[in-house]
Amino acid sequence: MQRTVRTRTSDGRRLAVEQYGDPSGRPVFLLHGTPGSRLGPAPRETLLYHLGIRLIAFDRPGYGDSDRLPGRTVSAAAADVRCIADALDIDRFAVVGRSGGAPHALACAALLPERTTRVGALVSLAPRDAPGLDWFEGMTESNVREYVNADIGRSRVTATLGRRSRSILADPAASIAEMTSRLPEPDRRVVADAGIQHMLERNFAEGLRSSPDGWVDDVMAFSTGWGFELGWINTPVKLWHGEDDIFAPVEHTRWLGRNIPDAEVEIEPDAAHFAALEVLTRVLNWAAS
Repeated sequence: MQRTVRTRTSDGRRLAVEQYGDPSGRPVFLLHGTPGSRLGPAPRETLLYHLGIRLIAFDRPGYGDSDRLPGRTVSAAAADVRCIADALDIDRFAVVGRSGGAPHALACAALLPERTTRVGALVSLAPRDAPGLDWFEGMTESNVREYVNADIGRSRVTATLGRRSRSILADPAASIAEMTSRLPEPDRRVVADAGIQHMLERNFAEGLRSSPDGWVDDVMAFSTGWGFELGWINTPVKLWHGEDDIFAPVEHTRWLGRNIPDAEVEIEPDAAHFAALEVLTRVLNWAAS
């Protein structure tokens, strides 16, 4: 199995893909957070072999080595996943998305029902126009500012995230330390691990190394219609959320659970956003089953 793959979409864009684990294992796509890259959180290679999982991660358009797709919506992820699966000669697969990757995983459930076997969505946002949901309630100020800027226009988001990206690239360790100081206690316990800190530094640096375009386009995509209806989903879906999350508040997943047919919802007390890293292996194993 070729670990690093570069493939082309039908419109000529380049997608950067990374494969981990058992080459003959059950295929699971892992969709990274916002910002992020194909080098983001994943179980150890030996554990993936033990579980019999072939894990496939890729840079969303505008991140890392993947070309930008201007004006993309959340729904666009389904076409990219299908393109990669075709290139790797994979017929059916599961999809797991964490944080910013979770809505994109739900897009695969809605738009690729004949190929997507199961979907896990960890610490997901709900659609911006979710009826009856106070979308900003409980959300950290920096995220609120990003989405308010999105209402003003793309140029405002590009300017603010450009500054944040340059700061991260200039000193990834300092940026992680600064972020950690603002986290709730459950997240500080998770991020205190030196290995997780190093992984986050590498993940952010890779995703943003060329430009902030992927981050900007994610924020804009989350601020507009997703391009599909949750009612279209008939694939088994597992939703997981930490109750103390300040990046994507837990009410977003509760709302999704009420609006995705037959979704399984798990809310963990005394856990927050980064606790998704601790349950990732369990959810991947469920998805691959």
